[in-house]
Amino acid sequence: MKNNPNRRKFLKGGAVAATGAAITGFPMIARAQSSQTFSWKMTSAYPKGAPFYMDGPGSAVDLARRIDVMSGGRLKIQVFGAGELIPALEGFDAVRAGTVEMNHANSYFWTGKTFAAQYFTAVPFGLNFQGINGWLYDGGGQQLWNEVYAPFGMVAMPCGNTGVQMTGWFKKEIKSVADFKGLKMRIPGLAGKVYAALGVDVKLLPGGEIFPALERGVIDAAEFVGPHQDRRLGLHKAARYYYTTGWHETATVSELLINKAAWEKLPRDLQAVVENASAACNVISEAWCQRTNAEAMEDLVKNQKVIARPLPDAVVKALRETTNKVLAEAVAKDPLVKKVHDSYMAYKVKYDAWAGYSETVYHNKIRG
Repeated sequence: MKNNPNRRKFLKGGAVAATGAAITGFPMIARAQSSQTFSWKMTSAYPKGAPFYMDGPGSAVDLARRIDVMSGGRLKIQVFGAGELIPALEGFDAVRAGTVEMNHANSYFWTGKTFAAQYFTAVPFGLNFQGINGWLYDGGGQQLWNEVYAPFGMVAMPCGNTGVQMTGWFKKEIKSVADFKGLKMRIPGLAGKVYAALGVDVKLLPGGEIFPALERGVIDAAEFVGPHQDRRLGLHKAARYYYTTGWHETATVSELLINKAAWEKLPRDLQAVVENASAACNVISEAWCQRTNAEAMEDLVKNQKVIARPLPDAVVKALRETTNKVLAEAVAKDPLVKKVHDSYMAYKVKYDAWAGYSETVYHNKIRG
């Protein structure tokens, strides 16, 4: 076929027009996406004004504010404390049903739905703050978290961390494992199962109900978070002994639970805003805990005459052995629990070996 100059001119013009359409079309799509706005609801397992969880750096309220600012106002989240929109521990069902788009709590509240949820808050004798972040962000933990929640139509991510928690408040001194027999204690999560196996009468109470229950003798002991938040609840006024071996929650992750259908409707840039705001709150909240707990612990010991001490070695040994038995039973019953457990523990082996050269040396040799 002979070259036709008119044909070449036509093809060239068509190519330019197509290229122009592609160039101009993309910004039009981007502008359309950037103009979308979303109004979501976030509930919490904790009451309005609760430090760390609902008030202060890295809290649910702070997270919503950061998302608003980072998104340029395109994603606004209305935050509801426990009892304002739904009861404290019904966030899982509310998000699953799409009643709300988000819930801010801890995944171990949902062990009745799936035992594997426990691993994404805290495992007794488990990973510390650095270790749990390593597993979640870079060791496959985040992917497993979403795999666990996939049957429920939800996704989740870390949005806070208390660091190591305290064993809790006891009205009477703990001298041996026998002292756990018949003891009524507020304790959530896997630690509750461990205590129950040792004869403790376990109670699951929201934070706002702990002090009156402890004061009136409805319970004999209680675990909440750490010195700052425990002091705010007045727990030191209801019990004298404050045990310091945080065996049960060596680092406690806050969970941002999201309805998957709602999540998938967000443009990718807004998803990135939520992910990065959550990661920021994860780090910022833990830093806040370090300062406030140090100040509160000093006051509790020096001024409030609280007796702070670690649990006896024999008690810790029994707790560790019982934890291993409880985990083994759960792993044997559910392949998904086994998958999460094996991933967590394999990461822990490597992390512990590295910590032996790093964090352990710091605590034993450098800190003094």
